[in-house]
Amino acid sequence: MPLKQLIINPGSTSTKLAIYEDAKVLIQESITHDTEYLSRFEKIPDQIPFRMEAIRKFMEDAGVKEEELSAVVGRGGLVPGLHTGGYEVTTSLYHALENDKISSPHASNLGGLLARQIAEPLGIPAYIYDAVTSSELSDVAEITGIPAITRQSMCHVLNSRAMAIRYSKEQGVNYEDQTYLVAHLGGGVSVSVHSHGKIVDSMGDDDGHFSPERSGSVPLLELVEICYSGNYTRNDMKKRVRGRGGMFAHLGTSDCREIEKRIAEGDTHADLIFRAQVYQISKAIGLLSVTVKGKIDAIILTGGMAYSQALTKQITEYVDWIAPVKVMPGENEMEALAMGGMRLLKGEEKVNVY
Repeated sequence: MPLKQLIINPGSTSTKLAIYEDAKVLIQESITHDTEYLSRFEKIPDQIPFRMEAIRKFMEDAGVKEEELSAVVGRGGLVPGLHTGGYEVTTSLYHALENDKISSPHASNLGGLLARQIAEPLGIPAYIYDAVTSSELSDVAEITGIPAITRQSMCHVLNSRAMAIRYSKEQGVNYEDQTYLVAHLGGGVSVSVHSHGKIVDSMGDDDGHFSPERSGSVPLLELVEICYSGNYTRNDMKKRVRGRGGMFAHLGTSDCREIEKRIAEGDTHADLIFRAQVYQISKAIGLLSVTVKGKIDAIILTGGMAYSQALTKQITEYVDWIAPVKVMPGENEMEALAMGGMRLLKGEEKVNVY
């Protein structure tokens, strides 16, 4: 019997939905939600009934009945302590996804919440797969110079791991036998170390490079002074770090295409900021290469910004002495969720329990 899955990928202002039958996508849609309407919900889980309406309508329009589904797979949320791979959305995981004191409030948490809401009455499994917080950091990788702060891996696990697995298949090797550095290049940029099937370290937008919308790490003493200057609220500073930092702060836009257009028209400042971002991303790749003592099989550049030939060319010029560079542009999150769910259903991967 073919395996039919409903895939749910919630974003801050959208819900991406798809129906997969085995490895084939039958229908896929990205539903954009009104930002002002969403702002009425005090907490992320309060959006569940609203988003469920959109899912029911999608299923109805697609002509797919819930009883046909074998599983529902949602994007993983920001729950600390998860490993890579898939988790069944049990009562404990559901509670963690909806509880702001356990997980960070984020739209991706809705993936598992919505999946269970649909799957439980049908008696089929609800999964999340390759959550943002998935990793297997070593004890030394977790330690910082402030004992109260522990490093946690926060990177684009879903697409990064999917591209590493795809690249392995293209090369005729096993992902679990290889070591890769994967840079996901998007509005946020993260670099992760994939060693023998595990993400053993990573650098996200708050402990390394800046990106189109995020500030990256900055000199801490100066940051402390700004925080206590009295000129900014806590929310102001959060926006300067995420959303209005990085290239947006310098250039007033985070659109790589617009920035490259400016550079082509002779904007030297835009060129400087673009090259600075390339420099910082490349430095992150070089820094993480030492975590596995330089034994890298390939460097993979992926994400939406990897379509920029200027960006990938300049990064490659910095890092190709470390390992061969493979450019795999795009964000293949829906396919990654579907393929992960299929492997779980077929028993090709173990289902983790939170």
